[in-house]
Amino acid sequence: MSMKPSEKEDEYFARMEFERRKKAEDETRAKLEGEEKNRLKALHFMHCPKCGMPLIEINYKDIAVDKCSACEGVWLDAGELEAVSQLEQGMVDKWFGVFKK
Repeated sequence: MSMKPSEKEDEYFARMEFERRKKAEDETRAKLEGEEKNRLKALHFMHCPKCGMPLIEINYKDIAVDKCSACEGVWLDAGELEAVSQLEQGMVDKWFGVFKK
């Protein structure tokens, strides 16, 4: 006499298989996203967002500021705007105040 698995057993194993496949898919997706992020960083790191030319790091009153080698645009990293505005009191400070929250 052959035993037939119950419906609950079938559901359990189907759910376990689904969860295993979903976990594997999530791991694959996370790995691909990390690789894509690294690829884009390598492609764009230290390049001007406006024209794409290399950025040169210059020292402005002990603050490292990025300047484009072609269009001469100046780009600030996180926190650098506040650091520059603390150094410059007066007219420049008022101008930087527009960008503060």
